[in-house]
Amino acid sequence: MNAEFLASMEYWEREKGLDREILISAVEDALLSAAKRALGPARELRCQIDRKSGDIRAFATLIVVEKIINKHDEIDLERALLHKSDAQLNDEIEVEVTPKNFGRIASQNAKQALMQAIRRAEKALVYSEFHDRIGDIVSGEVRGFDRSDVLIDLGRFEALLPNRERVPTEEYQRGERIRCYVKSVPGGGNGSEIILSRKDPEFVLKLFKLEVSEINDGTIEVKGIAREPGFRTKLAVHSRDEKVDPVGACVGLRGQRVKNIVRELNNEKIDIIPWDDNIESYVSNALSPAEIRRMEVHSDRKRIHIFVDPDQLSLAIGRRGQNARLTSLLTGWQIDIDSEEEVKVGFEEQVAKAVEALAAIPGIEKVQADAIVHAGLLTLDALSNVEANDLKEIPGLEDSAETVLAAAKAEIERRANGGANESELESKSEIEPITETSNESEDTPAP
Repeated sequence: MNAEFLASMEYWEREKGLDREILISAVEDALLSAAKRALGPARELRCQIDRKSGDIRAFATLIVVEKIINKHDEIDLERALLHKSDAQLNDEIEVEVTPKNFGRIASQNAKQALMQAIRRAEKALVYSEFHDRIGDIVSGEVRGFDRSDVLIDLGRFEALLPNRERVPTEEYQRGERIRCYVKSVPGGGNGSEIILSRKDPEFVLKLFKLEVSEINDGTIEVKGIAREPGFRTKLAVHSRDEKVDPVGACVGLRGQRVKNIVRELNNEKIDIIPWDDNIESYVSNALSPAEIRRMEVHSDRKRIHIFVDPDQLSLAIGRRGQNARLTSLLTGWQIDIDSEEEVKVGFEEQVAKAVEALAAIPGIEKVQADAIVHAGLLTLDALSNVEANDLKEIPGLEDSAETVLAAAKAEIERRANGGANESELESKSEIEPITETSNESEDTPAP
């Protein structure tokens, strides 16, 4: 066991860079439990591993007494003199108390303790070497998979690419070399795992810093970045030197710089746009190539209503709303996009139209219809789907909520039975949403 133990120490020190002394000290501490079981509650017990031979010995600090009462804590003067020639009564001396066959007893404990010490030492080493490398790009080989997480071999260390940090459009193969962004090294001083990412927008930004020297030296400043991993990234850039074209520098000669990055990102689309301190120009640049007809800027709400020609609407919104959504993320402003031809009715006119339609329903008065519309219930269907108790909370409907709700449901039933002609249905049920009060999702442009 001794030779095996020393060989293990040498291996971990040589191959993993772990401190041999730290490992041995950790094993010594762990062997105390085995020694206590063998010796009993000896006073100030410690274990020691000989650094050259690998022998394991146990020592206890005992009090020199004339007559032994507690064998675990005391030693008589006669025996004490054998260990220390000048020993006297009441002295404390350290005596070897290694029991017979203790090496065999301790061997299993030592192996287990060694593996625990190695894991702790590895974690501490990971933290010491990588906590200053957060934000760097590293290259490694795909070693395996833990469910949907990817294990990456970085040479001396193993890192983890969690499923949450993977690009949804990417698949990895064992043995494949990939580059990743060092996102975190959690666990504090004890260290833990190296967490990598290919999904984080900072990964794209770091690639640009590596590829574009003008960004790395500060000549070009990245003002903003928005990304939908695997699909599209928008990067806003600004040059501190008016002689340097920020977009051209990022694209590179014949597009070579941006091509290298696109290749690394498995053909993810990248839009490089010039930043502008004027929000209208900035948004216009970000939505390019869509042509904007006009804008309505609501600075107090950081919201911009954009109007385009009908043939530009799909281009401005983008596939699955990506163009509009990324522009909103990039600028920090909420973006609403409408076709110019569809915007015919003003806010007040839409309110009036909605009130008129509801007031035309038998059993609903105009004042009630006005209260209902201003509460956000713009259509007959919306009104019929609320509970009476909720309707009572609308000012002016406290005593008539149930009557109004019954009238709405009766009207729906009447229409379902053919009680209204086609023109009536159109005028009463097809009410345009009111853009000023709607809460559109980021995927759907404001009407």
